[in-house]
Amino acid sequence: MENKQQSNGEMKEKVLKKKLNWSGSLIVASLTGAFGSSFLYGYNLSVVNAPAVYIKKFYNETWERRYGFSVDESTLTLLWSITVSIFAIGGLVGAIIVTPIVKFFGRKCTLLLNNVFAVTAALLMSLSLLAGSFEMLILGRIIMGVDAGISLSALPMYLSEISPKEIRGSLGQVTAIFICVGVFTGQVLGLPEIFGKESRWPYLFGVIIVPSLVQVVILPFLPESPRYLLLEKHNTSKAEKAFQTFLGKDDVSHEVEEVLAESRVQRNTKLVSVLQLLKTRSVRWQVITVVVTMGCYQLCGLNAIWYYTNNIFSEAGINPETIPYVTLSTGAVETLAAVFSGLVIERLGRRPLLIGGFGLMIVFFAILTVSLTLQNNVHWLPYLSIFCILAIIASFCIGPGGIPFVLTGEFFQQSQRPAAFMIAGTVNWLSNFAVGLLFPFIQSGLQTYCFLVFAAICFAGATYLFFVLPETKNKTLNEISQAFAKRNKVSLEMQEMNHYSGERKSSAEQESNFTSSVDNGETKKGIV
Repeated sequence: MENKQQSNGEMKEKVLKKKLNWSGSLIVASLTGAFGSSFLYGYNLSVVNAPAVYIKKFYNETWERRYGFSVDESTLTLLWSITVSIFAIGGLVGAIIVTPIVKFFGRKCTLLLNNVFAVTAALLMSLSLLAGSFEMLILGRIIMGVDAGISLSALPMYLSEISPKEIRGSLGQVTAIFICVGVFTGQVLGLPEIFGKESRWPYLFGVIIVPSLVQVVILPFLPESPRYLLLEKHNTSKAEKAFQTFLGKDDVSHEVEEVLAESRVQRNTKLVSVLQLLKTRSVRWQVITVVVTMGCYQLCGLNAIWYYTNNIFSEAGINPETIPYVTLSTGAVETLAAVFSGLVIERLGRRPLLIGGFGLMIVFFAILTVSLTLQNNVHWLPYLSIFCILAIIASFCIGPGGIPFVLTGEFFQQSQRPAAFMIAGTVNWLSNFAVGLLFPFIQSGLQTYCFLVFAAICFAGATYLFFVLPETKNKTLNEISQAFAKRNKVSLEMQEMNHYSGERKSSAEQESNFTSSVDNGETKKGIV
């Protein structure tokens, strides 16, 4: 009995030691990648809010110096709207060009090269006041959008391919967490005591260089995705070193041999184009699910919440000078909720968090609508509105805020992922632009009832996911494909023959063979 307990204790110690050996490199890779990528996306969502008055004044002064008269209000509003929304257009461009970039340069190198866009944008925007050119600020916003569009596809792809399936969801949530941290950082740096003053607002954009430099310094010392190196570059030596870094041990011959078997079969595999992926019957519902989740991610109303926050806080009787500090609560709640989601996603799963997040948003949107409609009649209702705003933000970040990126990496085989992330990114940015363009008209037409539109979108998304989305927690690609096989009206064997004929196997079957052998062997935490 004593020997058995000792044996169990030694086994647990070995498992713990293995986890500690590889987790450090994975954490550094994910934190570094996210800090220079998704952090900047979140930061640029909020950074324009605090200096809006000063930037408009700069636009007016520049216009008057050039043309001898002040710009009219409608033109100024148009210029400012372009400045804010053009970020989404740049993001769309980035999402479209990311596929050939990650194919040629790889996942990690794409993240590194993407910093050229970030640094260029930071210099243009931070020097625009000194140069007296508002065009530099607008151009910088476009280029920063390109950076965000590339990073929001390349980063989840990289994290998905270096993550053992046991922590794939948690590591994937790093993208969402750093978006929230970026939003909160933009709010903090925009305070009057820091850079939220007329003479200091260019520094808000100059700060963008810091995360980029951190990524450029650290990321080169971390390996490329072993799966990319073996299955697309066929570089065994570099893949072996990558395994050694991520698994934290010198002898990785067993892991390399298992993936080499897949690599030998997939040597002639070509990346699938977007058109080919859309035509592939075996992943039809996976593509539809990605489109729905990404569309709801942007169309569920969170951007509208950011738009309406200051008005609600003003209605609550809060001093306008203290509103920037109260607004920090929204960023803090967003960050805490995203961290909570990252901690529980592997325990609760993707499906409950997604459906539950949208469900809670429906409830709080309904309460917010009632509160906004009646708040002039009941003195305490504005405070209920504030609570609802915080609750909606928390509900979003718990599930819908990051899981769509995780699912995109889990649904598709190696050759399909770049095209899948391109589709997801395109839907994401088009929906982002649509909200920015249409919300003012929705708000003007429906007034306080405008949030019912978003409640309906959340309801539609939750209903679809309830009936279609399988749980992907701790599932191999083969198991996820099998869950969709019946809905796609193809057999699993037919899926495994996808894109190939004769004796050539598909990467879906190869993924199944590899992950099955890993699951049944002693090294269960192979890269999936």
